[in-house]
Amino acid sequence: MAATIIPLISAAIIVGLIATLLVSKSGARMPNADEDAPGQSGEERVRAYGLVLRDQLDRTAFGPELPRMVWRKLMTCPPGEGLVREFHRDFCGQGLIRTQDGVKLCDIFDGGHNTGDAITSWPSEEAFVGFFAAQSDHSCSGWDETSAVFATQDEWYRNNQRLTREGLRVFAAALKPR
Repeated sequence: MAATIIPLISAAIIVGLIATLLVSKSGARMPNADEDAPGQSGEERVRAYGLVLRDQLDRTAFGPELPRMVWRKLMTCPPGEGLVREFHRDFCGQGLIRTQDGVKLCDIFDGGHNTGDAITSWPSEEAFVGFFAAQSDHSCSGWDETSAVFATQDEWYRNNQRLTREGLRVFAAALKPR
């Protein structure tokens, strides 16, 4: 019996390893080997990959419906809470936090327990919807140099846990504020 089971288990392990290897090779990955970018340093490869990701960002404006749903959802949150997409140590990206006077856009730290100073704020639904209706994943990423609110030259800060259409949709659709 052992003569039959051991070869079957060995075959299953080998097939599993091959399948794992094939799946990991087929996915998109960051260039990290010298053959991917001969003559480039690690920093140059990271920069090149950042440009690839930038070019994949959706540039379609959010339109007014999504921001209106987000504003209304934010108004159900107590002041100091709101849209925090990442809950982990250190920098958690940008979020939208309800304030006594409306909503602020700010950096989020330490799982939402700390927020940075307001990058900008909106006192009314009309102002918020007017602003975000014209935004897109691309503009919110920091890559759009024409954006007075989101643009940055900091490569680490660009597209790093920024607001996205999908993140806004998920927040607006959630049953409870986070």
